Amino acid sequence: MEKTRYSDTELQEFKDLINNKLKEAKEDLELLKGSLSHSDDHGTDDTGRTFNMMEDGSDTLSREEVAQLASRQEKFISSLQNALVRIENKTYGICRVTGKLIKKERLKLVPHATLSIEAKNAQS
Repeated sequence: MEKTRYSDTELQEFKDLINNKLKEAKEDLELLKGSLSHSDDHGTDDTGRTFNMMEDGSDTLSREEVAQLASRQEKFISSLQNALVRIENKTYGICRVTGKLIKKERLKLVPHATLSIEAKNAQS
């Protein structure tokens, strides 16, 4: 018989993964907000992970770009927090379209996913 939900042990693994991602995401958001308000001593803290990923040739991002990144980061944090709620409800990892379990590999890459690959592909 096909599994209908992940075991409590598996859910705990996902919870740890999500909490780690959440911690990193919040740190990145603080860096972005800090660079927006210039509350830190030397402007943009370019030692942060988020900023190292931005290798578009420009040394500094425009305020608008930073604001967009911060907004995206807030949305990501919210998605991760919602995933934690689904873990508590034991509904985590269940595709909201097909009702089947989302593959573990996908959840490890996109821990806040609510759609299986099949359902996501069907949308496009």
